[in-house]
Amino acid sequence: MKWFNLSDSVNLLSILAAIVLVGATIFVVGIYVKQMKTKKSEGELREGANHDEIKEYNNPIPTGWAIVYVILIVWAIWYFLVGYPLNSYSQVGEYNDEVKAYNAKFQTTFNNPTKETLLAMGEGIFLTQCSACHGISGTGLNGKARDLTVWGSEEGIIESISDGSKGLDYPLGEMPAKNLEGEAALAAAAYMAKEISAIGKTSRPDLVTRGKDEWMVCAACHGEDGKGMDGLGPDLTKYGASDFVVDVLNRGKQGFIGHMPAFTDSRLTDIQKQAVGEYAVSLSKE
Repeated sequence: MKWFNLSDSVNLLSILAAIVLVGATIFVVGIYVKQMKTKKSEGELREGANHDEIKEYNNPIPTGWAIVYVILIVWAIWYFLVGYPLNSYSQVGEYNDEVKAYNAKFQTTFNNPTKETLLAMGEGIFLTQCSACHGISGTGLNGKARDLTVWGSEEGIIESISDGSKGLDYPLGEMPAKNLEGEAALAAAAYMAKEISAIGKTSRPDLVTRGKDEWMVCAACHGEDGKGMDGLGPDLTKYGASDFVVDVLNRGKQGFIGHMPAFTDSRLTDIQKQAVGEYAVSLSKE
């Protein structure tokens, strides 16, 4: 039987300890049962200890009990420090080691994944980790979470300008709604889509020139080059690319239906985060 494998030091020590405890218990109980049958008390009554004719004896420490007590204390110290050191094994440590080994193997296997591999991998991770809030198709469950079929597109930029953006916890704070409205918002979105973001194109090329002027409103937090001024605001040059999604995964986000946790606890490798990003980007282009 596998659990009875005595080559396993934990099994061996546990069985030896059980044998010692059972043997000690039988030995001590046997002595006292025998004494209860044959031996009369020879102890000395404790002076003044009389409670309604119930008296107490000045009993000496039971020799057998004291010996077993000392042996068990010594054995416990030996067991924790030598026989089974506290820092030699833990289930958490074993789990972390297994995750580390798996991630290393995964990193080697998918060191240079193709775009198709990333999309397939990203879809699987998205359905497992993200679809509960964003929906299986990524539409955000009727506004409960970000609609990823719009995010990453020029329409997504217009939506953010109109509704604001929050939850990423950048030092410059949340982006309020309606900093720009009407054609000014459309122009800024066209400029960002074409000249700043990773989208690289716009459906309103006639507004790009005006958009450059309107962009000054956005530049207050994102900088003239849109790179977020050394982390003070989001780097919009990554908008529409997997790198932007990776940033969100690493930071976490406070959304309308709760807090999206940061994926910085080894649940996802760097390649898996990139795969999720590629899949999220693909949703707005379907």
